[in-house]
Amino acid sequence: MIQARDFVEAARERGFEWWAGVPCSFLTPFINYVLQDPSLRYVSMANEGDAVALIAGTTLGGRRGVSMMQNSGLGNAVSPLTSLTWTFRLPQLLIVTWRAQPGVHDEPQHALMGPITPKMLETMEIPWELFPSATADIGPALDRATAHMDATGRPYALVMQKGTVAAHALKPGAGFSGHSRRSPATLLAPTLPTDRRATRRDALQEVIARTPVNSTAVLATTGFCGRELYAVEDRPNQLYMVGSMGCVTPMALGLALARPDLRVVALDGDGAALMRMGVFATLGAYGPPNLQHLLLDNGVHDSTGGQATVSAGVSFAEIAAACGYASSLETDEVSRIGAWLSEPPLQGPRFARLLTRPGSPDGLPRPSVTPIDVRTRLMQHFGSSVGVT
Repeated sequence: MIQARDFVEAARERGFEWWAGVPCSFLTPFINYVLQDPSLRYVSMANEGDAVALIAGTTLGGRRGVSMMQNSGLGNAVSPLTSLTWTFRLPQLLIVTWRAQPGVHDEPQHALMGPITPKMLETMEIPWELFPSATADIGPALDRATAHMDATGRPYALVMQKGTVAAHALKPGAGFSGHSRRSPATLLAPTLPTDRRATRRDALQEVIARTPVNSTAVLATTGFCGRELYAVEDRPNQLYMVGSMGCVTPMALGLALARPDLRVVALDGDGAALMRMGVFATLGAYGPPNLQHLLLDNGVHDSTGGQATVSAGVSFAEIAAACGYASSLETDEVSRIGAWLSEPPLQGPRFARLLTRPGSPDGLPRPSVTPIDVRTRLMQHFGSSVGVT
């Protein structure tokens, strides 16, 4: 058995200062230790996939990070592990607890996931080893993990058995380190019929005009949003998500936290936002002033044939306000979005939803730059390529 301090400090020596995850009783010692060290950062996520995406964002900002999860939550992380970290080569250390390890009695809900946990990691091409149970084994395990991460740009997993880490108490008053606030939403009633609303291209032109290349990172969600942003103008400060639907916002949060010197604009879609609505609460609680969340809502899944979403019945701005964003706006006027993009920072993240017209230009191109090249270009542009090959 090891002490939480021994592992966390050894990880810190190797540059791991960002931690995110969903609690498991096996992980409690680490969470308690990190929460009580002001030079480390733990972000409590709504689900395990969001944790992976957030640490991918801190990696994009040049910071090493750790995602922690119970093995039952590994399923929630499959999408970003296979189509975000693997595709963009954004490495991170995974700590996965091994509930219902063969031969170890556990609750019935772990009965299937226990035996297949190693196979799941191997299927995702994530090398793994048992979490070190002796202090002398911590350094070598971390060195193997970082060597793999640096050589391949992909994650490495430590699978934690029951009873590996000694308890670590949480002092009274220590714990949640985010914000607790509420702000009123600004709701501007739609004035335009759907076919007269701004197009996505109109909105993206406003974004490009008001996001200086040298000071603002723009992350565009999966599908036509990223493709159309690329078609309007390809810039080195832009990243076009592929796969990992709904993960652009936790990734943008990770980047904004890791790089407070940059403004980060996350371009979201209604389908993607509906898929991971839990992240609204995370952004409201932890989001910094340099983060702006812009939802372009055309009411359909545009890139798959225009199937309707249920966004028409959802007030995303009121959700954002209730979740703690510093401000939230809902409008169908593209000029209001232009002004919103130019407003000075507040005490937390800002949200805006623009109702747009469905549809996309014919022959919309796919980016000719690969995801790895897009990532490398952005990191080099902002000088944040530390720890990523």
